Amino acid sequence: MSKVRLDKFNSKGIDRGSSKLKEIIWYMVKVVFFLSAIPFPSTFKIIVLRFFGAIIGEGVVIKPRVNIHFPWKLVVGNHVWIGEEAFLLNFELLSIGNSVCISQRAFLCGGNHDYKIPSMPYRNGPITLQDGCWVGASVFVGPNVTIGIDSVVSAGSVVTQSLEENGVFRGNPAQLIKNRW
Repeated sequence: MSKVRLDKFNSKGIDRGSSKLKEIIWYMVKVVFFLSAIPFPSTFKIIVLRFFGAIIGEGVVIKPRVNIHFPWKLVVGNHVWIGEEAFLLNFELLSIGNSVCISQRAFLCGGNHDYKIPSMPYRNGPITLQDGCWVGASVFVGPNVTIGIDSVVSAGSVVTQSLEENGVFRGNPAQLIKNRW
């Protein structure tokens, strides 16, 4: 018989960082302007994100169908590119440095559960993408991860531990292949 007790799970273990009303309004706005395939201008999306509490730098490009969970827990530097269908599940702070590229369908997942406890409480954590890094297409980045300055994570890789700077990483789990520069 399983020891897992999802009936004992308590969703109150997360600091949502905002009121329920703000979250509901954000979801409605997100569906129309962010999850749509219609290419609304990045400048418009940035204004909306800032209105909801995100800190966004200059020259940021946000492609269609980008899913941002909590804009009030998002900090984005200058000249960042966020590709189509990227999913930013930021239950905790997601900090993106300058000149960072997040390719299409990347999944930055700041949410998790503690599988060692039968009720599987939240075990969320922040994600930091330092200046100049590139997160390739369909890369998974888990909670409590920092990707170092100028590092590259190749398409389809899985990152569950922090990566040093100036590396090229690939695989599951992502492993250092060589230095970038």
